[in-house]
Formats: sequence, structure tokens, C-alpha cells
Amino acid sequence: MGHIALTQLFQAFILLSVFLLIGTFLRAVLPIFQKTFLPASVIGGFLLLFAGPIVWEGGGLPIPSAWLITWGTLPGVLIVPVVASVPLGLKFSDAGNTDRSYSNIIKMFCIIFIVYVVQILIGIGTNMAFRRTHDLYSIFGIELALGYLGGHGTAAVLGGFLYGIDFGYWEISQGITTATATIGLVAAVVVGIVYINVMARMGKTSIITKPSEIPLDMAKGIQMDPNLQKSTGAETTLNSSIESLTFHISIILLACGIAYVLMAQVQLHQIPLITQIPVWTYAIVVMFGVNAAINMLGLNSLVCSKTKSRITGALTDYAIIAAIASMPIRAVLAYVVPLVFMSTIGLVASYLLVVVLCKYFFPDDYAVERAVTLWGLCIGVFITAVMLLKITDPDFKSPVLKDFSVAFSFWSPVFFITLPIMVNLLIYSTLESTALITLVMLVVAFIVARTAL
Repeated sequence: MGHIALTQLFQAFILLSVFLLIGTFLRAVLPIFQKTFLPASVIGGFLLLFAGPIVWEGGGLPIPSAWLITWGTLPGVLIVPVVASVPLGLKFSDAGNTDRSYSNIIKMFCIIFIVYVVQILIGIGTNMAFRRTHDLYSIFGIELALGYLGGHGTAAVLGGFLYGIDFGYWEISQGITTATATIGLVAAVVVGIVYINVMARMGKTSIITKPSEIPLDMAKGIQMDPNLQKSTGAETTLNSSIESLTFHISIILLACGIAYVLMAQVQLHQIPLITQIPVWTYAIVVMFGVNAAINMLGLNSLVCSKTKSRITGALTDYAIIAAIASMPIRAVLAYVVPLVFMSTIGLVASYLLVVVLCKYFFPDDYAVERAVTLWGLCIGVFITAVMLLKITDPDFKSPVLKDFSVAFSFWSPVFFITLPIMVNLLIYSTLESTALITLVMLVVAFIVARTAL
């Protein structure tokens, strides 16, 4: 039976891989996917979903039901090492050593946090407005912030967490997060480019007078020129002992293993307040300790951030395509009215917040460049933010990329640590009390940003 199960799992991965390749090809040849900057995992995932038995009610591609079940639960497993790896190799020494650079990093971090909190409030407000007419489940609405600011990978994080606590609506919530992430990704690119063009024509941009074109390789998602192909990472170990890739995977899985042991002990002894914390929260805390130990022992040169990113990127690609391919589309469509409502309000509010706050906190310090970068992150993903910044700052002459990268390095662990807290509040508390706590967080974030002026 074990051999059969492993073979089934392997075959399920094979089909995901085939559609990842199809998504890669379509991104490279179709302008619509290039202009919207959709990743191959998203393109392939939706193709597999719409070609499979979920949409065609048993028809379409003859995909075994066991594969669909595997795809549905797979993202929650794969995302554990992805989240765990966040602190590995983390350094803040590149932030610069001036008071101004630290101040800019704090302000950019706080703007991200403010937008995140407002998106949560919009989701809670939507739940309050529609909970009776559409019979909404307790956490409906959190998917707005997690999809917009977290992206498609966070759908897997949320789904895995909810599945782990036996939350009945976990598949629907994972699907709705995927939907908001897709809406956000497309809007980030479209609205971002329009904003850049308007600001350039008005003479508000600091570096360019005419927006540069998106590089062809970035648009297509492939690099055909061997001279421009970048290294995927440094070989910090010799393959006569261990492959560098294997070494990095082992460090990540070590932290995951310790996290599973800690979670098992907590659940065995029923330690109050933390029994509902997901395993990846333990993993990210453990990895902070592992990373600190590596630095203390002077072994930080053995860790390559690029290699780590390649590992987590590959796992995220599979997590995303699996989550989309197994999305219960019919169940998700039952919530289409509140979904469209909160997505629209969320887009407008996020845009206004980013633009107004950047103008307020950075009046004479690349306000437009910072705004378009933060917009790309707060609605899309990190690479969307970098792509939009590159249009306004083609050679990255401004300090925006450096400030933003460090702010994002701080933001990533904060996001994954606060996520289960907010979800648990919505499950075990009332919408009103959660909204009040969120408002307090909003005020604190603004005060911190204000003191950094």
C-alpha cells in the first residue's frame, strides 16, 4: 500500500509539472499573460482546474479523486518549509548606517502594516454587512489581506492552518484567498503602470520623464540569452561531501522537524494559549534560533540567500498550482457578491492609502517611486513591486529598492506571526472585538511611522 500511495503522489506531481511547463510556455508567447505578469503556476493552475473534473462535474481530464485530495492538502504541507526558511540568512547590515535610511525603512514598514490592517478591517466590515444574507463563516474577510498582501502562496498557508485545526470551510477559504490574490496581482500591474504614466506626464517622478518598458525577459518570464542568465546561487559546500542544494534543504527541514516536535509536545501537554498555533509558526521561531546559531559560529558564509530562495520558490510554485487546481470553484462562487464587494473596496482603499501616506511621509524623497513599489507589494507580490519600481527607476539609482528590501525582510516574519493570531481571533472571538483590536494596531502603526519623520 505504501508503494502505491507514493506512486500516486509521484504521478500527481508529474501532472502538476506538466501544467507548470504549459503555464511557462503560455506566459512566454501570449501578451495578455506578459502584461498581467501572471506566474506560470497561476496560469497552469487555472488551466488544470478548468480542464478537470471539478469544473466539469466528473468530466474533463480523467484525474483520479485521490490526486485532487492530494492537491488540496499538499499546499499546507509544502508551505511549512517555505515559511520556516524566511529568517535563514537574514541580515540587516545592508540597510545603511544613517538615521535617514533607518527612518525610511521604518516608515515603509509601517505603511505596509497600515495597509494590511485596513485590508483586515475591510474584510471584517464585509463579513458584518453580508453575514446574514450570505451565511458567511466566521473568518470570511481575512482572505482579502492574505490574498492581497500575501499572494497565492498565502492561500496555501491559510488552508494548511485551517485544515490542521479541522475548520470546516478550509477549502473554501483557501479558494477565496486564491481568488483575491489573482485579482490583486492583475490590479497591481495594471493600476501600477497607469499610475506611473500619469505621474511621469505630470512631472512627479524623480528619475524618469518617460516610463521605461518592462524588460522583455521579465515580461516573458524566460531568459534566452546565456550571457544574461544569472546564477541560482553559490556553491557553499563541495559535492564530494554534500550538494549545496541538499545542505540548504537539510537546514530548512531541520527547523521544520524541531517545530513538529515542539508542536507535538505543546499539544500533548495542552499548554494554554498556544495549542492552536500552526506548525509553521513554531518553524519560523526555530529558524530565527538556527540562523542566530549559524551567525554566532561564524558559519553564515555557508548559507546562500539565492539558493534558499530557489528552494522556497520551487516549493511555492507547486503549492500554488496545487491549491488552484483543487479549488472548489462552485463553493467559492456562492460567495461571489461579498468577494467582489470587499475586493473592490480593498483595491480603492489600498491605492489611496499607499499614495497619500507616501506623499505625507516622503514629500521630497522619491514619493512616487516608493508609492508604486509599496502598491506592488500591498496588492501583488515582492517581484511585482520590484518590476514596477524598475519602470520608474530602470537602473535602481534611488535608495528605494534598498529601503524596501530591508523593510520587506522585517515584514515577512511579522506577517506570518500575526496571521494565526488574526485568524484565531476571528474564530474564537467576535467580529466586533477583533475589529477593535485591529483598530488599535492601526493607530499604533501610524504613531510609530509618525515618530520616524
